[in-house]
This record gives sequence, C-alpha cells and structure tokens, in this order.
Amino acid sequence: MTDDFSDILDHPHYVSRTRQRMPQAARAAQFSAFAALTGYDEDIGEAARLTDAREDMSEDELAALDAAFQQLLAHAAGRPCVTLVYFQPDARKEGGCYAVFTGRFRHYDPAARMLFFVGGMQIPADAVCRILPAEHM
Repeated sequence: MTDDFSDILDHPHYVSRTRQRMPQAARAAQFSAFAALTGYDEDIGEAARLTDAREDMSEDELAALDAAFQQLLAHAAGRPCVTLVYFQPDARKEGGCYAVFTGRFRHYDPAARMLFFVGGMQIPADAVCRILPAEHM
C-alpha cells in the first residue's frame, strides 16, 4: 500500500444505486460550526451588565421627601408638573438604576402606595427618592 493513494486515483467515483446524491448545501452543513454552549454569550453579557445598589436615605433626606410629598398632595387638584427621581429595580438581577421622570401628577392611591400621572405612568411611592418642581431639572 502506498501513502500517495496512487492505487485508487484512477478508479471511477462510486455512485450508489439505492440512494440519491446529497445536495451540496446539506453536505456543507454537516461540517459547519455549532454553538456547543448555547446561551453562554447571553449569560456572560448579563453578568457583565452593571446595576446600582439602592442607597439608604438619611433622616434629613426622608424629612425633605415627606415635605415635598405632602406639598404635592396638597396641590394635586391643579395637576402640578413635577420631576421625580426614583429607584427602578432590575427585573433580572439584584440592584437596579435611578431614573428621572417629569410629568403632570394625577393622583395618589394610598392603598396601592402608587403615584399616578397624566399619560398613564405609575410609580410606586416607596421607590421615590426625590420630588422636585419640574422647572428645577
């Protein structure tokens, strides 16, 4: 037997009588790369995504927030335009991010502890960190 395959080079190509020839696209697919670790890239991306921890508020900050909230409730009939800074928890991992929303206040539901705004925005009262008149932002 020789290492250069000269003994079989002159033979005709074998063609099966019972099976059709495989299409070239299907033959190429059997040698294509595959993702052995499906979802790994997404998991790495999720782990690398940063979230903020919610900071504890001081007594002075809590008192200022309560005063601003009481003032907002007192003027609710006029639908004042306010800017809120609130903490939005992340749905997938611990932590979240601070968000800013500016809009016209509609009403407060004390049973649900939810602030409602014109346009449909709803913000949990427990998530609010700061309430400012809209012109301060």
